[in-house]
Amino acid sequence: MYPLIKKILFAFNPETSHELSLDCLGALHRLKGLGLLAKPVADNPVQVMGLTFANPVGLAAGLDKNGDYFNALGELGFGFVEIGTVTPLAQPGNPKPRLFRLAEHNAIINRMGFNNKGVDHLVEQVKRRKFKGILGINIGKNAKTPVENALDDYRICMQKVYQYADYITVNVSSPNTPGLRNLQFGDSLTELLTGIKHEQTALAQSHQRYVPIAVKIAPDMDSDAVKEVADTLLTVGLDGVIATNTTVGREGVEDDPLHEQAGGLSGKPVRNKSTQVIKQLAAILEGRLPIIGVGGIDSGETAEEKIAAGASLVQVYSGFIYRGPVLIKECAEAIAKRN
Repeated sequence: MYPLIKKILFAFNPETSHELSLDCLGALHRLKGLGLLAKPVADNPVQVMGLTFANPVGLAAGLDKNGDYFNALGELGFGFVEIGTVTPLAQPGNPKPRLFRLAEHNAIINRMGFNNKGVDHLVEQVKRRKFKGILGINIGKNAKTPVENALDDYRICMQKVYQYADYITVNVSSPNTPGLRNLQFGDSLTELLTGIKHEQTALAQSHQRYVPIAVKIAPDMDSDAVKEVADTLLTVGLDGVIATNTTVGREGVEDDPLHEQAGGLSGKPVRNKSTQVIKQLAAILEGRLPIIGVGGIDSGETAEEKIAAGASLVQVYSGFIYRGPVLIKECAEAIAKRN
C-alpha cells in the first residue's frame, strides 16, 4: 500500500508532504487502521544503556519534532522512537523552502533549523503517551542563544523532559544552527558535557531515576576528531553516542540539480561516511559505550552493516520516507538473523 501513498505524497513539495503524511498517520492511528500499513515486527530484545529495547530498530529524531505523532509511529513496529529536536522556546526555523528531495539518490537535504513548538508543548504531548517502546527525546539550543550559553538551554530542556524520557539525546551536530557544531570539539565539548553530566546526576537524585544520555555527532570529522569525541564521552561518563547526523558534504550527489542547496544531506549518500565513523568509534570505545548507528539505512543489508561496524542499535529516517514501514520489519529481521 505504501508505494501508492508515496506516489501521492511525493506529488507535493517535501515539507507539505511531510506534514500531510504525519496527519494521515495520526488519523489512521485514531481509526485503528495502522495494520494496513505495517505488519507486526517480532520481538528481538536487546539491552542498551540499561534499557530493554523490544527490537533494535528505531526512528531517528527529526520526523516528529514536537511529539505529536510518536504514539502512531510507534505502532508501525519500531523498537524505539526518538522525538525532537526540541528547544526551550518555540522557534520557526529557517525560511522556506528548506527541505529538498534528491529522489534519484534516495536522499534528502534539509536546513529546517530546529523548527519546533518548544519543550513545554512536547512535554504535554508525552504526558499522553501510549507507546510502550523506548522513547528518546532529542534536545538542542535555540538559534538566538549564544553558543557560549548553550549549556543553559540544554539544562532547561533536561529539567523539563527528564521524568518523561527513557533516554535523552544531546544534539550538537546539526549543521543548520549557526555555531552548534563547534560544540563537538575541544574544551567546548568537555565543558558542555561536564555540565550536562552534573545536571543528569542532580536530576537522577531528585527523581530517584537514572535516565541515560547519548550525544549525537556529525559524520564530517577526521579520525583525530572522532577520537577526541570518544575520549571525552568516556571521561565525562555519558551513556551512549549516536553516529551520525547529516553531512555537509555532497559526495555522490554532484549530478543532482539540488546538490548546491545549503543544509544537511541524509539518506543513501551518507551511508559510508556514517559507517566509517561507527567503525572508528567502536575501535576506540571497545564496548565501553554503546553506539547507535544511523545514516543511509535503506535495507536490511545496510542495517546489518551498521551492527557489523559496531552499533548496538540502528535508526532510520530518509530510508523510512522512501521505503515506508516495510523497512522496519526488513531491518529487524536482518539483524535478528545476524544474532
